[in-house]
Amino acid sequence: MKVFMSWSGLRSKLTAELLHDWIKCVIQAAQPWISSKGIERGALWFSEINNELKDTAVGVICLTQENKNAPWILFEAGALAKGLANSRVCTFLVDLETADLQPPLSQFNHTFATYESMWSLVATLNNALSANSLELSVLKRVFDTYWPQFKTEFDKIIDENPPVTVIQPRDDKEILNEILDTTRSMLGRVRKLEARESLTIDQADNARKNDFIAHSVSVLEQGLYFDAANTALTFLQGGMTVNGMVIRLMKKYAFDEARALYVIELAKNRLNENSPEAL
Repeated sequence: MKVFMSWSGLRSKLTAELLHDWIKCVIQAAQPWISSKGIERGALWFSEINNELKDTAVGVICLTQENKNAPWILFEAGALAKGLANSRVCTFLVDLETADLQPPLSQFNHTFATYESMWSLVATLNNALSANSLELSVLKRVFDTYWPQFKTEFDKIIDENPPVTVIQPRDDKEILNEILDTTRSMLGRVRKLEARESLTIDQADNARKNDFIAHSVSVLEQGLYFDAANTALTFLQGGMTVNGMVIRLMKKYAFDEARALYVIELAKNRLNENSPEAL
């Protein structure tokens, strides 16, 4: 069972690497994957990550104050959420509280560096193994053995790597507005479900077909962005100018200028994070 570790920034990367090694000790049948360890130098980052996402059973997104709004994190979170049939996507909050997050990240299951929360994450990973899962009593003993090691290493990461941005607490009004928007969205979904109950068989079939088409388009679009980002990375490594890249991306992928610039920025950020100096 593959567990995809998503990260962006130093604190997030160190935490993801710690989780990568620790999970393998606690659940040996799990196969954690992280780009900083799973991709050979010289390989095409975006195509490799895209391939790994296809085979992922569970996604763990390591969030910090610095990366909670980072395009790459939001990009991978969207790819994980759309690609996993059972929506097994978890966030690990390195230095955040639940109230610090906004949709879509606020809608996932959150994990903290506490005994109870980490046990819940481990139990989720174990359940995803299905027939290969450990008995809970056995899993608990293994977890208790390795938990002190994780806590010590995590605290060390926090102490030795202070946040690089000033933490600004979210305004109460902003949080209330988010709750209101989420409630309205949920109410809208309920109303759609209620309306469908009164549909004829033919209408229901058409509705399901439309849903399938909409989902397929979103997944295809996600793959298109991955492919475009991989192309942009190749352009960057070849020294092409930004204007040249924009023109090529617009022509190849039928993007407008804004989408082309977004993909280029995404490629730049990931290239910088995965440079030899950053690894």
